[in-house]
Amino acid sequence: MLSFCAVFGAMASVTAAQAVSTSSSGRLEADIRELSKQGAGSAGMVGVAAWRLDSEGPRVLINAEQVFPMASTFKVAVAGRVLERVDKGELKLSQMLTIDPNRMVDSEVIADRFIHPGVSLSVYNLLELMLTQSDNTATDYMVEAAGGPASVTAWVRRQHIQNLRVDGDTDAIIRRFYGIGTGPFPEALAAKRKANPNLDEEGLKPSAAFDADTRDTTTPAAMADLLTRIFSGKALSPASTKIMVGIMQRCRTGDNRLRGLMPPGTEVADKTGTIGGSVNDVGVITLPQGAGGIVVAVYIKGSNAAYEAREKTIAQIGRALRDYYLYVDSR
Repeated sequence: MLSFCAVFGAMASVTAAQAVSTSSSGRLEADIRELSKQGAGSAGMVGVAAWRLDSEGPRVLINAEQVFPMASTFKVAVAGRVLERVDKGELKLSQMLTIDPNRMVDSEVIADRFIHPGVSLSVYNLLELMLTQSDNTATDYMVEAAGGPASVTAWVRRQHIQNLRVDGDTDAIIRRFYGIGTGPFPEALAAKRKANPNLDEEGLKPSAAFDADTRDTTTPAAMADLLTRIFSGKALSPASTKIMVGIMQRCRTGDNRLRGLMPPGTEVADKTGTIGGSVNDVGVITLPQGAGGIVVAVYIKGSNAAYEAREKTIAQIGRALRDYYLYVDSR
């Protein structure tokens, strides 16, 4: 199945002692650059932006101002704009939206399981599916409810963030990557698969043209800035902030990414993204013993490394960052 958030691959093991081999953020960045080689492959790039949620203390920035395809991490911005409309009274979480079978995009839940006409879901349930399971059909209805891609980007600008742009929904992004033609998505996809039986396998291979396209992209720093505003309560009302954080804490994708090497019980609220040579994970890691939280955005683009290696790299970077901010930058 074509998906931005397929989850598979074996986890690597790393000890806390190995992860905390640094006495400064500069050494940590050097360690992360070394870790990144296996995830980037011979032609890819890894970008990292991380800091404490309270924005105090050192920042870890590696290719943090480079542009990366967001893949499904753009759904964070979509949810933010939808919840802003809820805050303004323009939408209700209980509002029901009817799903048109002709608008179903290949996805983990709706298109896969609700194969008959007659599906209606609330805005709240669509937000849940979009963020926890990265459902693409749910996302496209949320993009529409947000007022369209331009409206989502405008909301991001109101958060004083410039280097993150949303230009399409998942239908548009998937069609652009795979070269899928016009017409209802289910029929267009079926035709493309018939013409190219290897289409799904190509979904995890890099595309130079796609990676060079500036549409639906962000810098790691811009996404980390957006997460900081959301989780610190500056972007939305207290009620909507609680909803957004709670849903991201229930994320079911990416078990081998930021969460992959965390100690048992570590709380990670995140959103993954996958397409072509890109494997991403962004979110907030809560440190134990009241030590606060860290915002982390890890992006990989253009990678020809194995999918498992890309996920392993994100897991190792996540653990290294967690241990650094817990043990070294403990203030």
